[in-house]
Order: sequence, then structure tokens, then C-alpha cells
Amino acid sequence: MSAHCQVTGTRPGFGKSVSHSHRRTSRRWNPNIQRKTYFVPSLRRRVTLTVSTKGIKVIDRDGIDAVAARLIARGERI
Repeated sequence: MSAHCQVTGTRPGFGKSVSHSHRRTSRRWNPNIQRKTYFVPSLRRRVTLTVSTKGIKVIDRDGIDAVAARLIARGERI
């Protein structure tokens, strides 16, 4: 499963870790991705989404019907 949120589009961030001696090594900041299953009344079925925790809050705020409509309009398969 890739670290990509279907609702917000959040992807991993890349950068460098800098030690006390100022040596730099590559690192990656992964978003907190969860697999969540929602029942969408307009589609009359359950959909499984890979969402970040912020995406879960967006679904709670806007409703799963509105978010599912946005995903379908964007052409994303749900």
C-alpha cells in the first residue's frame, strides 16, 4: 500500500536528517495512512479508502457522500 491519501492527496515528504556533527542522511516523513471502509448511501455499497488521519476528519466534517462525489468527479476509482 503506497503512502498516499485518496482524500487529501498527502504524500510522503523527503528531506535530510542532520546529526550533531552535521552529517546529512536522507529520510522520509510518511503520512499516517489508514485503510477505512465506509458505507456510501448514494452508491448503496461499501467503499474502502486509504486515507490519512486528516482525510478522516475531512470525511467526518463534509460527509462521505460529498467526499465520494469529489473522488468520482476527479476520476479516481473507489
